[in-house]
Amino acid sequence: MSKRRKNSVGKKILFGFLKFLALLGTLLATIILILYISLSMICSDSYPAAQRVFVTTFLETGKFKFMASLFLSPEEIQEIVDENSMQAFNVEVDTELIQIGSSGTVDALGEKKEEEQKDIEVIEVSGGTYSGTMLIVKDPSRVSLATIYPWKDVGVTLDQLVNDNGAVAGINGGLYDSSNNTGGRPYGVIVSNGEIQLNQPQQFAGLVLVGFTEDHILQIIDISQMSAKDVENLVATKKIRDAVTFQEEASDANNHFVQLIINNEVREVNGLGSGLNPRTAIGQRADGSVLMFVTDGRGKSGHLGASSGDLIAVMQEFGAVNAANLDGGSSSCMYYNGEYLRTSVTFYYTNSSWKLPAGFVVK
Repeated sequence: MSKRRKNSVGKKILFGFLKFLALLGTLLATIILILYISLSMICSDSYPAAQRVFVTTFLETGKFKFMASLFLSPEEIQEIVDENSMQAFNVEVDTELIQIGSSGTVDALGEKKEEEQKDIEVIEVSGGTYSGTMLIVKDPSRVSLATIYPWKDVGVTLDQLVNDNGAVAGINGGLYDSSNNTGGRPYGVIVSNGEIQLNQPQQFAGLVLVGFTEDHILQIIDISQMSAKDVENLVATKKIRDAVTFQEEASDANNHFVQLIINNEVREVNGLGSGLNPRTAIGQRADGSVLMFVTDGRGKSGHLGASSGDLIAVMQEFGAVNAANLDGGSSSCMYYNGEYLRTSVTFYYTNSSWKLPAGFVVK
């Protein structure tokens, strides 16, 4: 082939490649434009229901909170948050309502069942915007908090956390540094086997402690006004053996909630109450059985996720006397008997979980 012909072929290849890039760029620009126009319509006053879901959902995410502010002012966002939030609910758990090992359990319809049930049950739950898995652990003494303490920059996946601690099941826990999926450092307060491994109750606003006492009673305690010394006294007085913290805050910066049901009293919801996202929740029945519930969302299996109202309804159906919301979103995961029953919504972690510093496990 002559040099002139080689140059001609090379120019044709280069031209074709540049044409492909131009077409690809045009396609991407068109997609972005369509997406922007669609989101602008969703966030307009013409579609108030979609606007509420959009704002409340994105404010609960870790990296995409800014999406709401692209289309709405801080005042408009805060107004939506105020209209779709949850009433203040600072009630102390009545431990007398939990009688561990009492006869009979409660099924998903709220009826008494006298026959013996399995030590661990797995029940699939379907909702209008989510699918979820309920893990029922009859013996609450089997539930503890596994951690990677002393803390490192990088955490471990839930299956490793479960297996390294000789457990059979587990779910994710409270707040932690999830930046770039490092996951090695928790936030707030961590108690494991009676040892306070982290004590920074003022690290974030509105922290609520969720965990178990030495008597295996689930506690849900507002520690937002406590000092580190106060937390030490609380752990000693209440005999807290295993606990994490999650955040209770309703603002245009965050939209998190913790308390769902306390002493059989359901938390009052304003409007939607929350957005739709993957969720992780924990509760306890009157007989001491522990309820661990995890849902999908953010497009996984075509589902948007569960709301606070969804969690309350499910926990009620399964007989929860007390129940709390834990960290959700991409962190939500459940592992049992050698396999993931619920995994991360991030497409490259569909067969695993994000890296975590701690999680509730069942031994």
